[in-house]
Amino acid sequence: MLIGHGYTDHKLTESEIRSLLSEGLAQADLEGKRVIVIIPDGTRSGPVDLLFRLLHEILGNEVAALDFLIALGTHQPMSEDAILRHLGISAEERAGKYAHVQVYNHLWSDPETFVTVGTIPAAEIEELSNGLFSQEVPVRLNRLIFDYDQILICGPVFPHEVAGFSGGYKYFFPGISGQEVIDFTHWLGALITSYEIIGTKDTPVRATIDRAASFVQVPTLCLCYVVKGEDAFGLYVGRPEEAWSAAVELSSQLHIIWVDRPYRHVLSVMPEMYDDIWTAAKGMY
Repeated sequence: MLIGHGYTDHKLTESEIRSLLSEGLAQADLEGKRVIVIIPDGTRSGPVDLLFRLLHEILGNEVAALDFLIALGTHQPMSEDAILRHLGISAEERAGKYAHVQVYNHLWSDPETFVTVGTIPAAEIEELSNGLFSQEVPVRLNRLIFDYDQILICGPVFPHEVAGFSGGYKYFFPGISGQEVIDFTHWLGALITSYEIIGTKDTPVRATIDRAASFVQVPTLCLCYVVKGEDAFGLYVGRPEEAWSAAVELSSQLHIIWVDRPYRHVLSVMPEMYDDIWTAAKGMY
């Protein structure tokens, strides 16, 4: 069951976020289970620190394990100092209150990170891509997630230049996936063009990501939030498909601005969160 709501004119309060998380997570019956939370890296905005604290507050004494995996895709690993800032905790808290919580970088460059969970056949790829490709696509994921009883995907939903909208199963692909799905979906998105894709809910890229995610049999809940700046204006907890879909509807209202005419020049001012030019290049899309 989907739990959540959002606003276009004001942010959620901490009390509302805590209540939505508690109600949404209660439906998963997590007592005594090993739980891994997939979270964004520092290139995504949102209250990661608040959600880390609240998830620990709600689940810390109930579950057998509560660990976090940073969905880097192919971004640079986060240093220990960067992780502390990202989670909003001190080194002392990391060694004390949160000593039992493991926080992992997704090691995308290490072949030992991955396990193959399936292959999307060429005939399906042809259908998913509307005839643009006809090839098999192996599906590999970080093997770490299969050591847990429950996966929580926790991340923001925005218009996205490759998938249409970010979030949901995109935290599997490219978040913690092998190169094959990453390469294929980015080529597919490039052929369709970012102009056609960005801000579109149902795209061939999203359909491919969702198909790849169907190979994962570990129970998965999604905590999709919609932000303005660093503040959450909406939060939806439920099955990845339904939580993501609800978040997309709010994101469409918050993040897509319609204008009366095209503009010849647009100045894009990028935030300081990007360490690389290639990740900041999304300001051009």
